Amino acid sequence: MVFNFEQVHNYYERLIFEDVARRATKYPDFTMDMLADVACVALNRLPARYVRHDVDMMFYLTEQERHAIELSMDEVLKFAFDFVQERANKSVF
Repeated sequence: MVFNFEQVHNYYERLIFEDVARRATKYPDFTMDMLADVACVALNRLPARYVRHDVDMMFYLTEQERHAIELSMDEVLKFAFDFVQERANKSVF
């Protein structure tokens, strides 16, 4: 029997990667490594939600759950950018 798990992924990964890329323009001093760190910090603060198809997850969420996801993503991304910025500032001195 052959198993194919290529479709399985963390629902938040694509959303976080896209949002980090979108917000990166506000942080022109961030390197690509720092942006990757931001994504890692943010993803580690969110629950793992593994799915095969993103649309399946969105179909089963209520409007309140979707809104809660948006708020939690915004919160963790703000934290992650601040966290990485703080660490970068400390390493300069």
